[in-house]
Amino acid sequence: MEQKPLRDFLEIPYDELEELNLKVKRQRIKRESPDKIREERIKYLTDEKRIKAVTVCFTDLEGRLHMLDYDKKFLLKSADNLTFDGSSIRGFSAQAESDLRLNVDWSAFYWLPSDIFGPGKVLAFCEVLERDGTPYHSDMRGQLKRATEQLFQKDGTVFHAAPEIEGFLFKNRDAERHYHEEGKFEFISIGGYYHALPGDGLRAFIDKAAEAQRAMGFENEKDHPEVAPSQFEMNFSYSEALVAADQIQLYKLLCRQVAAQQGLTASFLPKPVTGVNGNGMHINMSLSKNNKNLFYDKGGQDGLSAMGWEFIDRILNNANDICLVLNSSVNSYRRLDPHYEAPNQIKASANNRGAMVRIPFGNERSARVECRSVAPDANPYMVLFTLLKTGLEGPQPQEDAETKRSRTRFLPDNIYDAVRFFKGSQFVAQTLGEQVQGKYAELKVASADRCPKQLGTRVKDAEIQFHHEVTNQYLWNLF
Repeated sequence: MEQKPLRDFLEIPYDELEELNLKVKRQRIKRESPDKIREERIKYLTDEKRIKAVTVCFTDLEGRLHMLDYDKKFLLKSADNLTFDGSSIRGFSAQAESDLRLNVDWSAFYWLPSDIFGPGKVLAFCEVLERDGTPYHSDMRGQLKRATEQLFQKDGTVFHAAPEIEGFLFKNRDAERHYHEEGKFEFISIGGYYHALPGDGLRAFIDKAAEAQRAMGFENEKDHPEVAPSQFEMNFSYSEALVAADQIQLYKLLCRQVAAQQGLTASFLPKPVTGVNGNGMHINMSLSKNNKNLFYDKGGQDGLSAMGWEFIDRILNNANDICLVLNSSVNSYRRLDPHYEAPNQIKASANNRGAMVRIPFGNERSARVECRSVAPDANPYMVLFTLLKTGLEGPQPQEDAETKRSRTRFLPDNIYDAVRFFKGSQFVAQTLGEQVQGKYAELKVASADRCPKQLGTRVKDAEIQFHHEVTNQYLWNLF
């Protein structure tokens, strides 16, 4: 007599996963009623007996993704009253006011590849709320969601973004946490730009990670080894800003998990190795209304409209004030080195890759602005919220914009200068709120104070060990 398997948890083939996740993505972009979507998801979870848990995600102020699994039956009973201890999350609430709530965003719902996440699980993003149900000030995902929704409600304007996220693949698991023991990272490949033989370590990793991304509805465009040894990039299509920011978090999560399964480490440190190109997260942005690209003007300079150039001018004018948002770690200031194509010049250019802002060649559909000075360890929700607000509402240059565009100024080359600009900015206080401005600066100084004041030519143990995406509570408390 054939024995019946003890477990029968949901496992979906990759082609079916892609169809399911793309359907959900289309619902988000069409802005279908949240009540209708919530009802649909809850009915699905109730009816699908092979799901055991829902992985719920939120992001802290520094940009680190946090996940917890709720038993499906418990979640269905308690979805309106999910609480957690905010005092355990760096940058969230103080111990005296620790209880925070999670509100499931049922539109940001994903079916998961079971060979990466395990069978019987689905995933949803959350907003963080105060105990009374009001938005929590340090939840930048909630801030971005409200800002883009208000923009759309006002006159139908939609904010689009497409990130280009670079990473390194290193030998051994948890290579970042063991850096202080080894004193170096080991490349898995030294092939270089676009070059990797089918089946070698880097290519096998890229293939597996890209497959998982496609299955989760990323709509991949191209994937390849990057300029530096062991460096990779997997591009996915333009989407609305909140979808893009969620996908950035999932991209890094998937890469780390796939690498770990192969006994390797996917690292998004901006400059883990000196002497080679660092990791960037170039952010391509545009605004549209009624499916018309507001940044395009065939007769405009570099094919951009007056609105597109005003967006750029505001970003350049406030570049120093927002630099800490775009480059949020001690290590990220190594990447803003004038060598290795570092985008540290506060200027815009169609072809100078050292410029902070680039204007890629585009047509009516693809005209956009590319901010190149963003590091991949930055909080993606905070980055997109800040770039949107700065581009639309930031103080404009007092002098002639054309003059200011052409004059070369440079972004800060260390985190302390960036913190000083950030803390002293009235615009940042108005945009992020004084509480977030103060908390964020405090976190950045706490991390910086654990590291040597001078960057020097060698990557220091502390800038890895106490990095916000690497450290754990045990390491932090060893200081």
